[in-house]
This record gives sequence, structure tokens and C-alpha cells, in this order.
Amino acid sequence: MEATEIVTPSFNDGSRTLGRTVDKASSGAHDAIDKVTDAARPMVDRFASGARQAVEKIASAAGQAAETLSVRGEQLKNAQAQAMEQTRLYVRENPVTAVGIALAVGFVLSKLLSSR
Repeated sequence: MEATEIVTPSFNDGSRTLGRTVDKASSGAHDAIDKVTDAARPMVDRFASGARQAVEKIASAAGQAAETLSVRGEQLKNAQAQAMEQTRLYVRENPVTAVGIALAVGFVLSKLLSSR
């Protein structure tokens, strides 16, 4: 009878096979991640572009509102100064009438505020 040699895989053969399997799985996972990333990139770019446009519109609107408020505030200051100057002139030209108006306004305000 001939002796049959039984070949048993050594530990190194198993670890090499396992290593190749892990490498293949890793490579496949990387390929899948790359595909998903490539597919998602246009969506992310569109979203980022839309977000940038929205921020630009909001910033523009806020800038316009601030400019409008500044102009309106300056107009109100000018109107107040003009009203004060007209009042001063009226009081200088008509002191008795101005005192009478002040007394009447004071009386009306005291009646309105005391009834509460």
C-alpha cells in the first residue's frame, strides 16, 4: 500500500486567504462609497448653491431695510428739528396764545389721566 500524504492547510494559508477576502471586501466597500459619494455630490452642490443664493437674498434685503431705516430716521430727525423751530417761532411771536394753548392742553391731559 502506498502511503497517501494528507495535506492540511497551514495557519499561514488560512490567514492569507482571510486577508485576501478582507481586502476584496474592503475594496468593494470603498467602491460602493465612491459611487454613493459621486451620486450625492450633484445634490449637495445644488443644495449648497441654493443655500448661498438664499443667504445672499436675505443679506441684500437686510441691507436695503437698514438703508431705508437710516434714511427714514434722518427724515424724522429733520422733521422734529423743523417742528421744534416752528414752535419756538410761534411762541416768540404769540406768547399769550402759546401760554393759553399750554394751559388748555395741560387741563385736558390732567382730566384724561385722572379719570383712570
